[in-house]
Amino acid sequence: MSGRELKAFDARGVDQYERTAWGRQYASGDGSVRELWIPSLGQVKADRRLFEVVAAAHVLATGIPARTPYLKRSEPLPKPPPQPSRVRVLGVGLRDGSTAVLGDWDVEEVQRLFDAHVRDRMTKVTDGRGRRPGSDCARCEALAGCQDIPHAPGLLGAPGPARPRKRRSISVSDLRAYRDCPARYHLTRVLHLREGRTENEAIRRGRAVDSWLNACHGARPAVPCRDIPLPETLPGLDEAELPAARAMIRAHRGLCPLDGLPATERVEPQRSVAVYDARADVVVIAACDVVYTDDGGVVIRETKTAAHRFGERRHLVEQFPQLALAVLLLASGALGGDPRRSRVELEVLRPDGARLEELDPCDGPTLDQSRQVIAGLATGWAADETYAAEPAPGFDCSGCEAARWCSVGRSRHSADTTEETR
Repeated sequence: MSGRELKAFDARGVDQYERTAWGRQYASGDGSVRELWIPSLGQVKADRRLFEVVAAAHVLATGIPARTPYLKRSEPLPKPPPQPSRVRVLGVGLRDGSTAVLGDWDVEEVQRLFDAHVRDRMTKVTDGRGRRPGSDCARCEALAGCQDIPHAPGLLGAPGPARPRKRRSISVSDLRAYRDCPARYHLTRVLHLREGRTENEAIRRGRAVDSWLNACHGARPAVPCRDIPLPETLPGLDEAELPAARAMIRAHRGLCPLDGLPATERVEPQRSVAVYDARADVVVIAACDVVYTDDGGVVIRETKTAAHRFGERRHLVEQFPQLALAVLLLASGALGGDPRRSRVELEVLRPDGARLEELDPCDGPTLDQSRQVIAGLATGWAADETYAAEPAPGFDCSGCEAARWCSVGRSRHSADTTEETR
């Protein structure tokens, strides 16, 4: 625990500040070195952001061991050990025992890094009084009367719970996971049990292209992508994989939402939208690639990378349910703006070109089809309390990241393997 106690209440109404670091804590025999081991359920998480690691390291460098009773002041232990001269922060993967040194500094360097990367962020957090709706709203007792999260009763098209239960949050990707296999949904999305999986080229390429576009769309001042040079390299891609990704970015230049958009319009890449469906008592989360305003309306842009063309336009909301949810969000007014001027856009990038489709949230058939898609995904999930149903026939259990913890998946994979060896 690191902190300070004031003689009187300050302007925030606080008389004691505390910072703690979570994880396994160790110290050398003479107290000169302290370590913090941060566990991850699967493989080690080696890509934690620098300010997170530095914040934890600063607690090690300046803090003292203490008891931390829940919702009470910390109680420093008697006879605290000497302050260290060096601290280390390590990540540990509990599944495979993998480790990574995230930070290893002397206390002077920790202080310098803290001043450069953490202090201002911590001040903003301490002074912050605003509300930012998200999945945590599901645990808030004041949600029903909160005006900071949009309310859209019936958004999911699912009935309310048959008996009292905890409020939940859900996203379209969660609903698709539940549709494929309720057991896998429960293991991976609720219990967070996952096997590490090797990502294929398509996934790595899509992530690299998305990251580049997000950085460009989030720049201030905003600049259309056609005015930014193509990247020489992209993280996670080797030289053989780079040309296809660069071709997709080149194709995006002609469809960039910033091209011709007045500087007065708002552009929010990677915006997370939270909406409360009071009828189902569920907080609905939508992770949108880009949300921007355009002449009084709101536009949700979803970008997909693909190696081949896809089907007919009239099946878009079925093939991409996140488009169906976006239509419902705009039609409900949850994102503000005039629904008659709003639209949903689907941008598909391929190495040989690009395609842009638009959906009108005020178009009757589009709206009805979107309601059917979301209700079809949400109704079974909303009523399920056990997640015990077996995967649908034909579902490939062999590639499931939760197969280790699923008896059905293990037996199916074993039967398939036996059949192949005959």
